[in-house]
Amino acid sequence: MSAVITARNLVKRYGARKALDGASFDVQPGRIVGLIGPNGSGKTTTLKALLGLCSVEGELSVLGLDPRTHRDALMNDVCFIADVAILPRWLKVKDAVDFVAGVHPRFDRAKAQRYLAATKLSPNLRVKAMSKGMIVQLHLALVMAIDAKVLVLDEPTLGLDILYRKGFYQNLLEDYFDEHKTIVITTHQIEEVEHILTDLLFIEEGRIVLAASMDEIGERYTEVMVHPQHAAAAAALQPLTQRTVFGRSVMLFDGVPRGQLDNLGELRTPSVADLFVASMKGAAK
Repeated sequence: MSAVITARNLVKRYGARKALDGASFDVQPGRIVGLIGPNGSGKTTTLKALLGLCSVEGELSVLGLDPRTHRDALMNDVCFIADVAILPRWLKVKDAVDFVAGVHPRFDRAKAQRYLAATKLSPNLRVKAMSKGMIVQLHLALVMAIDAKVLVLDEPTLGLDILYRKGFYQNLLEDYFDEHKTIVITTHQIEEVEHILTDLLFIEEGRIVLAASMDEIGERYTEVMVHPQHAAAAAALQPLTQRTVFGRSVMLFDGVPRGQLDNLGELRTPSVADLFVASMKGAAK
């Protein structure tokens, strides 16, 4: 199956600083990919490159098109939700729906109305009278109602309370995503999206330091809360990281067969957040 997104050795310079420094990755169709990294790691620059919003060096293809030269054609099949929703202050909710319906052939007005019905946004409410969270809700309703092949989300629920954030991700799974769509999402709220992700991309200083499916993560990484009497034996297996929880050592192992770890303590698959912290420590060495 051909990759929806292919990136090879992407480089983006801002003066002397490299926002992207040889980033390479593939995204397959029908996947939900978490692009995770600290502030300044190159996440937003990567997303802008995919959308043709900034020039980059290297090879780049999205849905078989180069975003740098075929952005207009690409935008028929790609939607973007930015971390800051910018809408005219005079705009009414009903006018926003009418506008998008008039300019995008794949906009589903009924779906947008269903999203809006779950909010406090009335048809005649103007953007200038909305809270930050309400503006985000309107933006989400408009974009989520477009039947795109690729959906790019950059901190999509920033400014929303926890109830709406959970509802958004539930709608993403139940009412939007299918095997024909691909979603790339960045967020600092890793715990809230972990359950929907199929793949992970960790980025640090413009480089991809981990690219794996969630199934591969479960097979490759193991976290062990080590029994005190086995601490030395566990340490000899060279864990990626080690921390102390309630007086016991918790060690994270990469590629060590679980059979070797079974007798050392309590085993579990690490959370994405714990794996991210460990990967960033490894990248800093």
